[in-house]
Amino acid sequence: MSVAPSPMPLQTPSQTEIPPPGVPGISGLMTLIVGLVVLGALYVGEEIFLPIVLAILLAFVLAPFVDIMRRWHLGRVPSVIIAVLVTLGIILSLGSIIGFQLAGLASDLPRYQTVIKEKVGSLKEGSIGRLPALLKNMGREFDRAVQEKPQDQNSSAPPVAQSQESANPAPLPVEVHQPEPTPLELARNILLPMLQPLATMGIVFVVLIFILLQREDLRDRMIRLFGSNDLHRTTIAMDDAARRLSRYFLIQLGLNAVFGVVVAIGLWAIGVPSPLLWGVFATLMRFVPYIGSFIAAAFPIMLAAAVDPGWTMALMTAALFLLGEPLMGNVVEPLVYGQSTGLSPFAVVLSAIFWTWIWGPVGLIIATPLTLCLVVLGRHVERLEFLDVLLGDRPALTPAENLYQRMLAGDPDEALESAEVLLRERSLTSYYDEVALKGLQLAANDAGRGVLTSHQLEQVKDVVNSLVQDLSGHDDQEPEHKETHDEPVASPASEKPAIKTPAVPETPPPEDRIPEEWREEGAILCIAGRGPLDEAAASMLAQLLNKHGLGVRTVPYEAVSRSGIANLDAKNARMVCLSYLEIAGTPAHLRYLLRRLRKRLPDVPILVGLWPPDDPVLNNQSRQASLGSDYYVSSLREAVICCMRVATGEAKERETKTPSPSSQPDQTTAGAKRLPLPA
Repeated sequence: MSVAPSPMPLQTPSQTEIPPPGVPGISGLMTLIVGLVVLGALYVGEEIFLPIVLAILLAFVLAPFVDIMRRWHLGRVPSVIIAVLVTLGIILSLGSIIGFQLAGLASDLPRYQTVIKEKVGSLKEGSIGRLPALLKNMGREFDRAVQEKPQDQNSSAPPVAQSQESANPAPLPVEVHQPEPTPLELARNILLPMLQPLATMGIVFVVLIFILLQREDLRDRMIRLFGSNDLHRTTIAMDDAARRLSRYFLIQLGLNAVFGVVVAIGLWAIGVPSPLLWGVFATLMRFVPYIGSFIAAAFPIMLAAAVDPGWTMALMTAALFLLGEPLMGNVVEPLVYGQSTGLSPFAVVLSAIFWTWIWGPVGLIIATPLTLCLVVLGRHVERLEFLDVLLGDRPALTPAENLYQRMLAGDPDEALESAEVLLRERSLTSYYDEVALKGLQLAANDAGRGVLTSHQLEQVKDVVNSLVQDLSGHDDQEPEHKETHDEPVASPASEKPAIKTPAVPETPPPEDRIPEEWREEGAILCIAGRGPLDEAAASMLAQLLNKHGLGVRTVPYEAVSRSGIANLDAKNARMVCLSYLEIAGTPAHLRYLLRRLRKRLPDVPILVGLWPPDDPVLNNQSRQASLGSDYYVSSLREAVICCMRVATGEAKERETKTPSPSSQPDQTTAGAKRLPLPA
């Protein structure tokens, strides 16, 4: 997703047709139709899609084991078969354990029922038991105060009722006895409920085998489907996403299994029956976000209350979960796989509700892993980016868009707060280049299209000027990089750009080499273009140059216009820097401005800063030569480097060492191009 859109030429109504407001486009309707079809297919085709999804999730878990066995030279097919057989054995063993534990628990239910009755009776005899009667009496008193009923309202009803009761004899009790089931019926009653789970398990493992055998082929098909235009980038992204997902699912399964083992051992030590059953149940319920542990704790606590005549066992069971779950969730998991999975909290809750509605309890368990797969897919596939926007934890707006939004709102305090957060990880030059200039470009584009009112434009100017003034005390230095071992699954980005340029520069010329005449005020004139926001960009450049020991002065465009250039104060001028946020179409006005400056300051080098990096002038040498500037840069960092090298004489030394013919411009510094002066 691009941080700032490139300037678009204005189109006439004949060139483009804008649909009337409130009427959705064809693409929006098609997206809605496709979404409804997919939703209906997921709901109706549960028996088909659920095994496939389970197989995909299992494939992510088993892929590392298959790779390890292949490194042991076992071959693809034996490695897959061994991994699948081991997984099947583990699942069958857990199923057998659960079956035996449930059978033992069912045989002891009558004994637990007696203890429960005794506890309920003791509660009824106490203050809790008298509470319903007290509430009932209060309700009666309230009814009497609101409405009094006649005393003789039902005086004539009893004789009729008594006569009817005497006329109708009491009904005779009837008992219906079912015949004893035959062995065939008994087998059918037992096996039929098991057929669907067994069939689902069979489909899962068949699909799992083929996914593990054809992982590379399936990956190539995904690349062909979504990213064939950039095979290298898409292949790396898909492999990295698969690796992160496999690692996350494997670690999550391991941590949940450890939690289940701890619960089983703790319940066994406390004396709760069937501890293995509740350990497996706790392992599965930890896949359910937020409420899974509470569900896992409810049943053992109730069973402990039914087994123990007192309340000690129930309280110890509750303490086991109250201590274990926070320790696992807040201490162990952040140490193992970082603070974030790439999902927003709202997306976790919403996905749990959605997948439970679609696929029931199984959907609740796999909701978080499945949604994480969708977010990772949306983060690496451009066509599915809406999944990342809806479900991911990254900000919906880029830092530049956030800054522009705060400009429109006229809130310099929020703009400064966001800037201070970003400046913890980058230099001031990097912040201006990556965030502030791109936010100004968004504003300049809207101003060029005529969508900004004069009041909004003034608000943008005020916020930018306040921001630059507030950041005047911030040093332009690269902050210390703090190492982190967190490796989030979907690479959640905080409010920061994806690309961070270093401070100015890696090996800057020493400031003590700058001559005194370059330190005087007005040694470098930062002249704004004729755009409404070019002066703000010029003030940023002036601030950065001043922080690196150069004397500067910001000059508005009116001072270099045809009527004002004769009165331009340029007695200390050693260099001129022009600042443009955009130049739409043919930059004739820039050429005429450079001519005026050449006539007014014939021996002063001129630098033109075109802050959109994709401006056509930066890629057209003939157009650069026709304009007549000495240097062209596309970022504030390049402008500061160029000015410092010109001031210290380093740029002239480079030109002397590596002279170039007039037909081939010489690259004197990063992004700055030296051109021969016009005759």
